[in-house]
Amino acid sequence: MKLSARNQISGKITSITPGAVNGSIKVDIGSGNIVTASITEEAIQELGLAEGDTVTVIVKASDVMIGK
Repeated sequence: MKLSARNQISGKITSITPGAVNGSIKVDIGSGNIVTASITEEAIQELGLAEGDTVTVIVKASDVMIGK
């Protein structure tokens, strides 16, 4: 599948925390960096996601903020 999003980072799922509607997926993208995504429980099941799976984190955002 081709996507227009240019920010695509490979990583490995380290944990999946289920929720009532959305689950939290933590992905280790290397060098001690973890990306957390919140996706629907339905999507988790449809994609067959499990800890240890290699996945691609895709970031498509119109705004990126930094705070200090």
